[in-house]
Amino acid sequence: MKAKSRFLGIDDAPFRFSDESVPVVGVVVQAPSYIEGVLTTLAEVDGHDATDRIASMVRGSRYRAGLAMVFIDGTAVGGFNMIDVDVLREAVGRPIITVTRRKPDLVAIETALRRRFDDWDERLALIRRHPVEAIRTRAGTVWVTYVGGKRADVQEALSLTTIRGVLPEPLRVAHLIAAGIVRGESRGRA
Repeated sequence: MKAKSRFLGIDDAPFRFSDESVPVVGVVVQAPSYIEGVLTTLAEVDGHDATDRIASMVRGSRYRAGLAMVFIDGTAVGGFNMIDVDVLREAVGRPIITVTRRKPDLVAIETALRRRFDDWDERLALIRRHPVEAIRTRAGTVWVTYVGGKRADVQEALSLTTIRGVLPEPLRVAHLIAAGIVRGESRGRA
């Protein structure tokens, strides 16, 4: 992986469960922090279209060919609109890495899914399909799953793109932009 490799970070905007859809933002960053482009799409809150919507957003982008990797903030957008990382990886032809600040509490997630969805077991299976691993960055630990790459590649990508804090710059900036779209101004931790 080259020092100036391009990475795409994807995060959803703040939403209410009464909303029909949520903006999803992608930010293309040339490592370590040069922002090259911004992508957007919409996904249903608690729906089933996240994988297709994100795949279409990436496939339709002029940046896709130059991407080294795609980072996603977690395994779902808009609540529990689950992303099938295997299908997404196949659709965009790039490694897919999910990143979270904290280790997912699978017991709490299962409880929430059981309460809200008839297809809770299918949604949970997508979360459990790949093991969650801790990876240490300069400023702390992130929890990741990955398809299409090796752990060493993920560690290298995180090292290349993490400037401050624990999140890689593409995800940090996607979070800020997504919040700014909905709230008019970003706030909180990115």
